[in-house]
Amino acid sequence: MIRLKISNTETQRHGKKQPSIIRQNLWLAGCKQLWMWLCNFLLLFSVPPCLRVSSLKQSLSVMCLLCGLLDAQQALAVPRLLTLEDCLAIASDKNLDIQKAREYANYVQGRYVEERAAALPQLGLQAGFGYSKDNSTKALYGSAQLQNSRTVDLSLSQPLYTWGKIGAALRAAEVGLKTADQQLRLFRQAAFRDVSIAFYDVLLAKELHRLAQENLAQKERHHTEAKRKFEAGVATDYDLLAAEVELQNARPELIRAENSIRISRERLRFLLGADQEELDVVGRMEARLEQGTGFDESLRIALDKRPELADQKLRIGINQELITIANADDKPRLDLKGSAGWHQLELSNPGPTRRSDGPAWNAGVYLTFPFFDGLRSRGRTQQARSELRTSQLQEQKLRDSIALELRSAHYRLTEAGEIITALSGTVKQAERLLQMAEKGFEYGVKTRLEVDDAQTNLLRAQSNLARANRDYLSAQVNLQWAMGVAGE
Repeated sequence: MIRLKISNTETQRHGKKQPSIIRQNLWLAGCKQLWMWLCNFLLLFSVPPCLRVSSLKQSLSVMCLLCGLLDAQQALAVPRLLTLEDCLAIASDKNLDIQKAREYANYVQGRYVEERAAALPQLGLQAGFGYSKDNSTKALYGSAQLQNSRTVDLSLSQPLYTWGKIGAALRAAEVGLKTADQQLRLFRQAAFRDVSIAFYDVLLAKELHRLAQENLAQKERHHTEAKRKFEAGVATDYDLLAAEVELQNARPELIRAENSIRISRERLRFLLGADQEELDVVGRMEARLEQGTGFDESLRIALDKRPELADQKLRIGINQELITIANADDKPRLDLKGSAGWHQLELSNPGPTRRSDGPAWNAGVYLTFPFFDGLRSRGRTQQARSELRTSQLQEQKLRDSIALELRSAHYRLTEAGEIITALSGTVKQAERLLQMAEKGFEYGVKTRLEVDDAQTNLLRAQSNLARANRDYLSAQVNLQWAMGVAGE
């Protein structure tokens, strides 16, 4: 096995990877110093002596303003440099999928509170004010009187026995809380995987861009050499034209490499959060051989650690509780109900007004038995059993897909490692071969075709090695993801 390590030495990064940015910073600093010298010169020789003090203050103010603008331009010109650890830390806080998982935890917490409310006493306050008159009472009392009633009651309702329905709902809600933790683990691991691979994609794009620049510079040297030989009379028009065509054909690859850097940076910025500023990555890819984890051990870890599998097991537990809930819909239940308050009754018209008020209360245990509901509860129970079976089948399918994903990750890791091993010495040999071909062409003992073949072989070896480095790092991350330990 081969293990690649990212070196985060920023000095190497600035020294080798960003010469244009360093030159730009030096140019801005030089402009700033030149402006200061120019202000001093104008101050000493362009104003009367009596106004030099006030002009000095104004010039210093203008100078500070322009220096501030130059500093702002310099800050905007240099993107923020991030290591892999920096990217992962930002993603852990800003990634939108992780934020969604945290909100899902709030949702299931609210769902648990909702289900728990069914087991707690239900209290309510009722108040009323009304008039009524029933003319049918004339046959009994000789007249129908107007009734005026006022009531204020505090009611209580407490389930005593629900055939296991409330207990099952509470257990299902508690399991739901655990699914939120697994969802958060899942999205954190997914962010670790996506951000790491995007980081390696930026490194690969920059390496291919460097190779394209070297190839273009090499073609420019060959064109210069062909032009020199043509002017000296030792080369033909064909040699000069061939060199010009090769030089122009090398430019599109450089353009594509530059665009690939921009696209890979934007993808990384998207994964870190849309509000991120312009950024760049710093790091180098280095390889060293190391023994990896076998498939059987990886599968054992994956079946124990994968958050999707743990989440699916929890959902099977929820489906089992849902069967109990559906089965209790047509079963007896007992409830304690009662109320207490103050009632007032007033009778009038015809006759004198009579009024009476006082406390009122009632309490009792009530039995409810919906023994026939049109087979509705039986249909719900059948649906719940089917959902349980579906969840169990989904768990088995997930186990098989995890095993397949692990095998694929191991194969990709092995493939990239073997490619790196095969190309580790080939690049140096190709570089030496190209140097020999160029020297031979310069002295006239090698043909243009031999130089072109050497250039093509070197560029192909370097590009394949860079892609193998990226593939190996990505395969490492995918293996950690498949094992359920990415970022943990």
